[in-house]
Amino acid sequence: MTSLKHLPILSADDVERALTREQAAAALTRALRAGLDPSEDLERSVLEVTGGQLLLMPSARTSAVGLKTVTLAAGNPSRGLPRIQGAYLLFGAETLELRAIMDGIAVTNLRTPAVSVAATGPLLTRFTRPVELVVFGAGPQAVGHVDAIRAVDSVELADVTYVVRHPERAREQLSPGAAVVAADSPDLAALLGRAQVVVCATSASTPLFDSAQLADGTVVIAVGSHEPEVRELDGPLMARAHVVVEDVRTALREAGDVVLAIREGHLDADELIPMADVVRGTRTLPQDRIAVFKSVGMSWQDLVVAEELIERHQRGR
Repeated sequence: MTSLKHLPILSADDVERALTREQAAAALTRALRAGLDPSEDLERSVLEVTGGQLLLMPSARTSAVGLKTVTLAAGNPSRGLPRIQGAYLLFGAETLELRAIMDGIAVTNLRTPAVSVAATGPLLTRFTRPVELVVFGAGPQAVGHVDAIRAVDSVELADVTYVVRHPERAREQLSPGAAVVAADSPDLAALLGRAQVVVCATSASTPLFDSAQLADGTVVIAVGSHEPEVRELDGPLMARAHVVVEDVRTALREAGDVVLAIREGHLDADELIPMADVVRGTRTLPQDRIAVFKSVGMSWQDLVVAEELIERHQRGR
C-alpha cells in the first residue's frame, strides 16, 4: 500500500513549474504519433450531487491509469470559493498503485491550450506574416491559449485582443495594457475580418459572433462548451470550415457546436476530421478555407500530461 507520506502531491504552483504548455503540447503530439487512439478512451461521467455536479474522467494506457475528478458548484462564487475544483490521481498501469496526486484544475488549465496547439500547430504554419489573434473570454483558458500560441515557433503575434461582456472586469484580470473590446462593440466586425486566429474560451451557450465576418483561411479554436446543446460557433461557420475534432464519436456526443450544426443541416458527421490525422500529417487542409478545431476535452489528454508532469517533477527534484 502506498504511503501518503511519501506520495508526490503537486499543487497548482508545482504543476506550473514542472511543465510548460509547449512541453505538454509536444507530449500530446508524441503520444498521437506513437499510435495513441483517442477513440479508445474511456467515457467521462457527469453525476448530479447536492451541491452541483461531479465529473469523473478516467483513462488507461499501458504505462499508467489516471482519474480526474472535478466538481462544479454554481453557488460557490457567492461563498468566496471557486466554482470549479478538482484533483488528478495517477496510478500504475499494472499494480494500480497510487503514484501521485495533482491539482486537477491546474492540470486542465495546462492541458487544454496544449491540446489546441498540438491540433492546430500544422495549420498555423499557413500564416507568413504576424498573426492578429482575437480571443473571446478573459479567464485562465483564454489567457492560457494566448501564451500557448505565442510559444509556437511558426507563429509571430502582431496583436492580441480580448472580447468580453464586461471590459472593466476583464481589465482587472488581464495584464496591464491588454487590448479589451466589448462583445457588443461596433468595432468587432472589422476586428474579426482582420483576424487570422480566433479563440473561443467562454461559458456562452449561443454563438459568440456572426461567422460571415471571418475571412477565408482563418483558424478558429473553440474550447468553451462540452455539452450537446451548448455552442460558441454558429452553423454557417461549420459549413464553411474544415472541422477538426479530438474524436468523432466524442464530438457527436458532447460537442454542441458540432451536434447543432449537423442538426441544422450545415455539417455532415462524415466530414469531421480526427485531430490525430492532422497531427500525424496524414491529412493536410487547404490554406484558403477556414479551419475549426472544436475541443471538448478528453481523459487521455489529462493522462498524457499527468505522466509528463510527474516525470519532469521528479527529474527536477
